[in-house]
Order: sequence, then structure tokens, then C-alpha cells
Amino acid sequence: MSVHAIDVTSDTFEREVIEASKSTPVVVDFWAPWCGPCRVLKPILETLASEYGGRFKLAKVNSDENQEIAAAYGIRSIPDVMAFKNGKAVSHFLGAVPESQVRAFIDDLFPAPAEIERTRAAELRASGNLAGAVEALRKAIDLDPANDPARLDLAELLIELKRVDEVEAALAAVEPNIDLDDRLATLRAALAFARSAGSGTEAELRAKLATNTTDLESRFALAGLYAGSKQYREALDELLEIVRRDRNWKDGEVRKQILAIFNLAEKQPELVSEYRKKLASALH
Repeated sequence: MSVHAIDVTSDTFEREVIEASKSTPVVVDFWAPWCGPCRVLKPILETLASEYGGRFKLAKVNSDENQEIAAAYGIRSIPDVMAFKNGKAVSHFLGAVPESQVRAFIDDLFPAPAEIERTRAAELRASGNLAGAVEALRKAIDLDPANDPARLDLAELLIELKRVDEVEAALAAVEPNIDLDDRLATLRAALAFARSAGSGTEAELRAKLATNTTDLESRFALAGLYAGSKQYREALDELLEIVRRDRNWKDGEVRKQILAIFNLAEKQPELVSEYRKKLASALH
């Protein structure tokens, strides 16, 4: 038996499968001595466990001797091969399938190269290496041109770096997807705010408002400047003032901008909650 394959019983299943799968994928082979297909599949699994050199662990469960575990996972026909990741069963197959199918089953347990780069980008960003994160995301997209989540990550990072001219190209390449559409809309709003930040300085806009407090265009531009700099509280204060003065200004565009900021500030729930109440008050 491969050094990466072990026999597991009901007493050791929790430790050797559930807990172990939180750090390394575990492939569980439910078998029995009388099962002919099990004898065909066994050497394939053990060979791959050895070939993959510890990237996954093979756990063999004799379903006759460990009926409690077999029953818990609904094993009715063997061989039944079940994969575990992060403490949970994630996939399985039945029967003595060809080695190519077993290999594909195992390969699906590991992140694709593009996802590895996307994960690396998140780590680089968290450590403050934004340039490195940009390069990792571009590599992820090169490896998988359909990786739209990586494109959205890239757009968000480019906005943070104020490289707004590069953002539109990244967003334009994102395909419609119900799971991504909300984030895409949020990033388009963030891009618009980032562009607003270049439409004038805070001092210039404040000077205009000091001269004319009813200059809603300048107030709106000031809100965009604040939002583009992630000064969400200041931006919301200016937008709420416009609502108080003219709730239907620009056909309700101000309220759309407020909602866009709520999405951008989702990691600040207390701020969002506070200003949702203020918006409701201003509208009534």
C-alpha cells in the first residue's frame, strides 16, 4: 500500500478523514473484500496516491467492518469513492471507472492554476504589495480568459491605485452573470466616483458652495470626489443635503448614488445602517 494510503475505521474516521481534510483533500474508498470491482479500482487509487506524492490522502474503509460510517454516508453500492475537503464530503463516484476518470476526479479537488494566482493576488494585496497583486491577477486572466472574478478583483485594485483608464477595459470584458452583476455594477459606480475625483479640488468646490449653498452641481461633484477617495461619510453627507433641498434632483440620481455608496461601503455596516436611517428621514 502507498505511504499516502491508510486503512480507516469508525474509530479513526473523524481524525483521519474529517480533520485531515481541513488541510489536505482526502479521498475515501468504501470497499469490501468480496467486491470484484473494488479489487480493480484499488491499485488505480493507490498508484495515484503515490504519484501525487501527498497532495491528497487515500483513506480505505472496509464497509462490511465499518457499517456505521457506511450508513452515515449513504453507501449502498461499492466501490463508492468519496472526496472530502474542509471537513465535508464534496464529490463522489461509483464503480471501477477508468484511470483517466479517477485522475480527473482527483484533479478537480485542487485549485486551477488561475485560481492559485488569484489567491496569491489576495495575499499580496493584504501584505501591501499592490503592484504584485495586479501582476498576479493579470496572470490569472492569461491562464483562464473566462476568469471574470479575477477581472473584477483587478478592476477594484486598479481603482484603488487610481489607474482609472485601465479599469474600463477590465470591466468591459466581464460577461453577464447573475452571480457577478451586482459587483460589476458596484465597481462601475466606484469607477465613476474615481473619475469625479479628478473633476476639481475639494477647495475649489467648497469655495463655490461658500458663495452659493444652493449650487447642487458643485455639491454633487464634491460628493463624487469624496466617494472616489473612499471618504464615504463625507460623500453621503453631501448627497443627503441635496436630497433635503431637492429630493427629485436629476430624476432621483442622487438616491442612486447613495445606494451605490452603500454597496461600496458594505464592509462598514454601521455607517451604512446610520445613513439608511438618515436617508429615510430625509425622504419623509
